[in-house]
Amino acid sequence: MFRRIFTAFTLVFSLSFTSFTHADEAAKPAITGTIQSQMDALLKDNFEQAFSYASPMIKQMFGSPQNFGTMVARGYPMVHRPADIRFLELREIAGALYQKVQVRDGKGQFHVLDYQMIKDETGWKINGVQLLKGSDLSA
Repeated sequence: MFRRIFTAFTLVFSLSFTSFTHADEAAKPAITGTIQSQMDALLKDNFEQAFSYASPMIKQMFGSPQNFGTMVARGYPMVHRPADIRFLELREIAGALYQKVQVRDGKGQFHVLDYQMIKDETGWKINGVQLLKGSDLSA
């Protein structure tokens, strides 16, 4: 079941690029704050708090903080227990904002992930995460 959800989770992304605006750049601190806050919650196994940073679509897909936490621990162990996090570029793809994040896991491996972000009445939410191919680079 989690494999199917994991696959659906990564299919949220599009490959067509559009322009990036200065308004998007102004959103970067809030976007990176949301991602950092979710990662901080995951480090503490506070899946309820981590789940609060997910978009309504992600919440509906997983149904509960526990299911979400299990998916992250199994499918994105580098996000569940990062040794280091570096925020790279923010860009617009097909009208959506994507924040690229480099994570070093506990074994020293580097991974690059793309976070699709959406804004609702409460702020920025994570609408999907994709591990970019070829991002498993040694330190």
